Amino acid sequence: MSELPYNLVYLGIGSAAWVVAGLKLRAWRRDPSFGLLVVALAIASPSTAFLLASPLVYRAVGHVTGVGNLATLFVYLGIVGFSAAAVVLALVWTPPEERVGAERWAPLDDRLRQRVRRRTAVFAALVPVLAALFLAGGPYRPETPLTFDTTFAPRAATALFLMLYQGLFAYALIDIGRVCLGHAARLPAGWLRRGIRLLAAGALTACGYVVCKLAAIALAYFGLGGAEWLSTALGPAFAALGAVGITLGFAGPAVAAWTRRRSDFRALRPLWDLVYRADRRLALEGPPSPAWRERAALRDLEWRTTRRGLEIRDGQLTLRPWIDPAAVGRAERFAERASLAPGERDALVVAAALRSAVDGLTAGAVPRPREEQPVLPGLDTDPAEERAHLVRVASFLRSPLLERALAERS
Repeated sequence: MSELPYNLVYLGIGSAAWVVAGLKLRAWRRDPSFGLLVVALAIASPSTAFLLASPLVYRAVGHVTGVGNLATLFVYLGIVGFSAAAVVLALVWTPPEERVGAERWAPLDDRLRQRVRRRTAVFAALVPVLAALFLAGGPYRPETPLTFDTTFAPRAATALFLMLYQGLFAYALIDIGRVCLGHAARLPAGWLRRGIRLLAAGALTACGYVVCKLAAIALAYFGLGGAEWLSTALGPAFAALGAVGITLGFAGPAVAAWTRRRSDFRALRPLWDLVYRADRRLALEGPPSPAWRERAALRDLEWRTTRRGLEIRDGQLTLRPWIDPAAVGRAERFAERASLAPGERDALVVAAALRSAVDGLTAGAVPRPREEQPVLPGLDTDPAEERAHLVRVASFLRSPLLERALAERS
């Protein structure tokens, strides 16, 4: 049996999943919530197991330690780690109908701590049991990275080790699949719901791995041959598909959020340029030079976008004395005739006001007293909607609708 496909698949999935785990750990360092840490561990544990399960690494572990098939124990303990993290994740993931604002994780109060301890205590207690059963079934020779289960299942201690491991894994998969399906049914359409559904699909698909492995182990234990393909082909196929679904489920919403942040960061640039030209003291630093540095920005996008939004808001307040009320009135009338939606109408009015203010400031106009300054829409926008409002304002700065609104004379 060629080991190349297994090396490619296991190393590929393990490496990709570790990239996702690294991003989650990085997010946890910035926002040290218990929920994010559990997610990171739920990805890192099986990622490591996949890397160790590749025949290339599997054989290297046996060669370095001198203990035959020792990588099997590490692989299965990695999956047990995932199982424990998945069960805890099901506890701390707040149902959509119980969330307050953007909260996703249940507060780690005494009651939740007790529930987490009870669940994890079972896994913690079984880890030394699994290790003892594995060692009791040894020694394991030769190295069998692909056929360990069926080769050594006839040994009672090894069979018990394998069955116990599969039982823990199945319990965790069913638990997280059940929770994810329940959450997804109550979420609005979007990447978060898609990601949770992928998690559920991945977990339930991986149950096929458990079924195949249990059947292969039972048949091997009773001396019935011919079913190795369940353990070496069909089972790993279910595991790989399940791992892909789980990894995409965790990564999809995060990638979508990152893409949205990057899009917002770049979309706000025209509006930021407008206020920056009016008063360069508003920004902590000037435009990046060369320009490609901003186009290639990949890190700290949430912080950069938030800072850009705050600087735009400061600029809007600074420019307020130079806003031309007539320009605001023309934009309002044009927006009404164009039947723009309320959000679009407000954005067009603000864009027209800021353009008139910059033009007036540049021309040396006298600032208006506070009582003559028009009140612009969007100043009382909910923080959750403020960024979208500013992005709409920025989009109108390059829209022909703004030029037509400013050209209104009636």
